Amino acid sequence: MEVKSTSKYVRLSPKKARDVAREIQGLPVSNALDILTFTPKKAAVLIGKTLKTAIADAENNFSLDAGTLVVKEAVIGAAPMLRRFKPRAKGAAGPIIRRSSHISITLTGSAQEKKSKAARKPVSNKSTQPAAETPATPEDQV
Repeated sequence: MEVKSTSKYVRLSPKKARDVAREIQGLPVSNALDILTFTPKKAAVLIGKTLKTAIADAENNFSLDAGTLVVKEAVIGAAPMLRRFKPRAKGAAGPIIRRSSHISITLTGSAQEKKSKAARKPVSNKSTQPAAETPATPEDQV
């Protein structure tokens, strides 16, 4: 089972947030929360909020155990930018771009793995071509 949680229009540069998001991908939820708690960046706090929301969704909406959840992916996408202009010398204007981002976290639980293994069917070995002959070994020629 996959659980996805998204925070939109977060006032933080995606480039700064991706550094923190890369650290938690593939980790169990408890380890990811520990890393985010002790990371001294604004992005860690915002990603932590989104992760806690995803955990709460998994427990309340999908009845998954928080101990079995793993961070499948943490994606930071670009959101609309605020564009401003600052006066410069000789009547010119310099652009100021205030970037924002969308934070998406996907968690997977052990329930999905059990279902995917049960859903697989064995592949039949029937082929349309005749089986290739095995080359003769010196023992067969005697």
